[in-house]
Formats: sequence, structure tokens, C-alpha cells
Amino acid sequence: MPSRADASGAGAMIAVSDLRKAFGPLTVLDGVSFAVAAGETVVVLGPSGSGKSTMLRCMNFLEPYDAGEIRIAGELVGYREDGDGRRVPRSEAEIARFRERVGMVFQSFNLFPHRSAVENVMMGPVHVRGIERKAARAIAETLLAKVGLAEKMAEYPARLSGGQQQRVAIARALAMEPKVMLFDEVTSALDPELVGEVLLVMRRLAQDGMTMIVVTHEIAFARDVADRIIFMDKGAIVEEGAPRELLLNPRAERLQAFLHRFSGGVAES
Repeated sequence: MPSRADASGAGAMIAVSDLRKAFGPLTVLDGVSFAVAAGETVVVLGPSGSGKSTMLRCMNFLEPYDAGEIRIAGELVGYREDGDGRRVPRSEAEIARFRERVGMVFQSFNLFPHRSAVENVMMGPVHVRGIERKAARAIAETLLAKVGLAEKMAEYPARLSGGQQQRVAIARALAMEPKVMLFDEVTSALDPELVGEVLLVMRRLAQDGMTMIVVTHEIAFARDVADRIIFMDKGAIVEEGAPRELLLNPRAERLQAFLHRFSGGVAES
């Protein structure tokens, strides 16, 4: 198991400090701070509207944040500091280069319907990383085999199940060779019988040492795979800790109430 990052964020792969975000009068993130060590898998739990997805979007700068800071591999996300220590927004080109190192997988698969599975995975290496097509295809084929889709490389999205499409989306993100992977409720749109195949891929990524933040309601996955769980509510971190400690002995009443809804997934195996 990877060592936990220092609470100050020193030496962390991901360091979030006093992160704040509002949409008009609605405060969505209210002083969120945590750190993730290289190779650590952190699962974020919380009710709908707790700020989990907005936090991930800020971490990839799909959503600008109002205050605080996010650093990934030591780099300030979305901004750079000038000679006077002031924050200056990064250019679109700089942000695009940064996103190459932070893979993100969403609820929706967002695959190109007119391209096969292997072509979907190839697009980033070819068009963003500038890799020659033959080499990019080899990368795509390797990654599709890794997510269990070696026999589906030539299929188009319409001929793939939801679970298979989500696994193509994961392979597409991995093709950019990210330092960090962010997963935002990636199984929530899937039929229950397809959830396991996607979680298995994520479990293997965790075992391989990928640094991951996973927003999910899959309690059993959190218990078995996470190095640490963070519980959020109303834009703030309410409780965090080791999976079995937090799931079996929650201190906060809000977490107790949340887990009661999923009590079937919390019992020890």
C-alpha cells in the first residue's frame, strides 16, 4: 500500500488546499483540503449535491475555482504564479498540455460513434501527443486488451454494451499516459450486471499503482480497493479515514445516515 501523503500536501501527487467554488449565491465547495500520495486510491463518497463532481472538474480545470489551490505533481492547476507571487490564468494551450497528464472518465462515455473502439483510443495519441498512427494503434490495442476488449477492437460504440463502452473510455484516458486518473460516477449509468466489469478494470489499475480519485456510491469497491475514503457533504469534507474504520465505525451522523442507505454493502466479507 502506498504511503499516505503528508496532511500539508508536501510530497503529494495531488494536493488540494482550502478549495472554494460557488455558482452565484450557491456555495458548492467550502474550504476542501486533502492530499493524495503517488499510487494511492482515494474514494470520495457523499450524497448528491455534496460537491464531489465539481471538485473533480476543478481538478482537471474543466471548472475554474474561486479560491484555494490544487496542485498535481507540484504544478498549480489552471494558474501560474508571476514574479510577484500573484496567480495568473494559464493559456488554453498550457491547460490542454496539463490535461494530458490528468485522465478523467465520466458517467457518459463520450465515444465518437463513427469510429471503432481502437480508433477512439488512438485519437489522443495521434492528434494530441503527435504519435505516428502505427505506434498509436499498438498502444490502443495493448490498452484495449488490458481492459478486456481484445475481441472488440473493430466494433463501433453502438455494438458495444454500456460496460464495454465505459472500458473503451478508460482505455482512451490511459492512452495519454496520465499521472493521475479521476473517475466521476463511472458506473452510475450502467445496468447493474455491467457494473462489475468496469470496477474490475479500476481495481486492476489500483493494484498497478495508478494514482486515483474515484467518486462513486459503490461501497463494496470503496471498502475493498480504497486506501482511504473521504466523505463529503454540503461542499465540505465531513470525515475521512481508512475504509474499514470509516465504514464500520463512522463518527459523523451525516455519514452514519448516508451509510444506512447502503447498509447491505458495508458488512464485512
